[in-house]
Amino acid sequence: MTETWLVVGLGNPGAQYAGNRHNVGQMVLDELAQRMNARFSVHKTRAQLAEGRLRIGGPKILLAKPMSYMNLSGGATSGLARFFGVEPDHVIAVHDEIDIPFNTIKLKLGGGEGGHNGLRDISKALATKDYLRVRVGVGRPPGRMDTADYVLKDFSSTERKDLPFLIGDAADAVEHLIESGLQAAQQRYHAPGS
Repeated sequence: MTETWLVVGLGNPGAQYAGNRHNVGQMVLDELAQRMNARFSVHKTRAQLAEGRLRIGGPKILLAKPMSYMNLSGGATSGLARFFGVEPDHVIAVHDEIDIPFNTIKLKLGGGEGGHNGLRDISKALATKDYLRVRVGVGRPPGRMDTADYVLKDFSSTERKDLPFLIGDAADAVEHLIESGLQAAQQRYHAPGS
């Protein structure tokens, strides 16, 4: 049987959320779909799904954007994992991360959700925290701004100049993770001392 990976881009549905920091995971999936020449269509698990491969003979890759709000990402994720027979160690959640600076990518397997309700819902639905995460740094809210307000705002004009590079790096990190494994991807994307 061909190896299959499920890559889930977290975000909220609807045009009003498309440019929000909270939707950077879905932006990364759009980049991956473009690279794989794959198109999204609606799957019965209430997700937009695109299928493809990074290279000829490579593993099958399922790119999924849940059509539910961020806090309910688990239903579509676990439904797709069951439907396609994907084990949690082959599930990659791509999400915004306020605890690391903007323009930074971190990768990990398992661990806590850091207050991220989308991850919390996935952990609950998969009945494990042992799935992979590509954490896309969006930085902390300035001053006393509420975290929820911050992540539901679009990137600033300064950030938007660098956003294509951040999205490209995160897409590269997903590809590297699938092709070379977590340790090699961490060595490449975790800068010394970060």
